[in-house]
Amino acid sequence: MDIENLEVNIFKALAHPIRLKIIKKLSEKMYCVCEMSEDVEFSQSNLSQHLKILRDAGIVYCEKDGMRINYYIKNPDIVQVVNLAEEMVRKSIRELNEKLDK
Repeated sequence: MDIENLEVNIFKALAHPIRLKIIKKLSEKMYCVCEMSEDVEFSQSNLSQHLKILRDAGIVYCEKDGMRINYYIKNPDIVQVVNLAEEMVRKSIRELNEKLDK
């Protein structure tokens, strides 16, 4: 697989609202699947599918701790990417509001 495809896989993995929520949650600390599933409005199996996509893209990593499977951000730079996208959206909203106020 070439570098461009790897980059595309990262962006594809980020291109889902649930996976963005997962990244934002994991940016706080490492979580067990059971802990993450308490805070979300979807099933644990759905959560596991999204975590697999993030894992396959190299965004998150998991490790077993007894019966627990803990997930964490593999490379903290991905949090900066998500924060940058969030700031771009906020900037666009501010600009739109300024145009509407005129």
